[in-house]
Amino acid sequence: MRVNVYPGHPSAGTPAIASRTSTPGTASIATVAARAGVSIATVSRVVNGIANKAGADTAARVWAAVQALGYRPDSVGRALRHRQSRLVALIAANLANPAMAAIAASAEAALRAEGLVMVLCDSHDRPDLQDEYLLEMRAQLARATVLLGAVASPQLTAMTASGEALLFVNRRNPARPGAPFIGIDNRRAGADVAAFLRARGIERPGILHGDRASSATADRIAGFSALAGGTARSTAGLEHMDIGYRHALDVLPATGSRRGIFCLSDLIAYGAHRRLTEAGLSVPQDVVLVGFDDNPLNDWVAPWLSSVRVPYHRFGPAVVAGLREIAQGHDVETVLEHRLVVREA
Repeated sequence: MRVNVYPGHPSAGTPAIASRTSTPGTASIATVAARAGVSIATVSRVVNGIANKAGADTAARVWAAVQALGYRPDSVGRALRHRQSRLVALIAANLANPAMAAIAASAEAALRAEGLVMVLCDSHDRPDLQDEYLLEMRAQLARATVLLGAVASPQLTAMTASGEALLFVNRRNPARPGAPFIGIDNRRAGADVAAFLRARGIERPGILHGDRASSATADRIAGFSALAGGTARSTAGLEHMDIGYRHALDVLPATGSRRGIFCLSDLIAYGAHRRLTEAGLSVPQDVVLVGFDDNPLNDWVAPWLSSVRVPYHRFGPAVVAGLREIAQGHDVETVLEHRLVVREA
């Protein structure tokens, strides 16, 4: 594995992004499509079991062609990687989160500059939707898929095992943590927040977070808790602002001249701020809130929120560089620099 601390844009001499190639089987997906009288994408959908994408008659013709030609469905991935599609899929976990939207925008601009077309999907953190999009983008011959906040799912596990071109951003691959990854050092970022709160005399601050199955969440909590301890709270199924609003008072330390809460996203911090204000508490005078991501709007709408800034603009070039490495058969880990932005208005 290559491990990089991201240095900037890839050099002009770096090889262009290309699909991985392998020797095709004796019967190609194109041959099956021609015999069945359908498109290549339709064949891929049928053999990959994408529901409601082909009628019964069409599916029957495809399977008849598959049997007649001796085509092996498990060769679809090799056939797709052999083609030179311009499409790159980006599946985001939650585009309502401004941080993910900003990273997606950076990736789109960088891919467009490479002559590629990005297809954007929102999985809403649902494994079934993620699997549907993974299969559909495979059927559309996307040369690679970027997962911005992956969740564990059966198709992701299968595609990881088969060597599909997958690049993981922000969260690591739950099926193989050592898979190609771009993100920040979340454990170090959590420790930075703990040190910041301790320097202000805040003992055992509260923690508000989403699903701990996310590697980003788990690492942030681990780095923070090693130094600060504190009471943590999350509620499955809630949107991040609802987590902050419902549980801000639950994790607020009972004593201390100054208290603090670490919110593992800015959206959680917005909900917590609303609840604390309703309870008659002032932020940051009575309670220091620290968020994560540092939404680009924070300087305008949240001058009370200190937050870990994620370098959104650097993700796009890093995605392009990562896809080049994948095309050459390399695993790559790119660590982008973060910093804590302190606001104490």
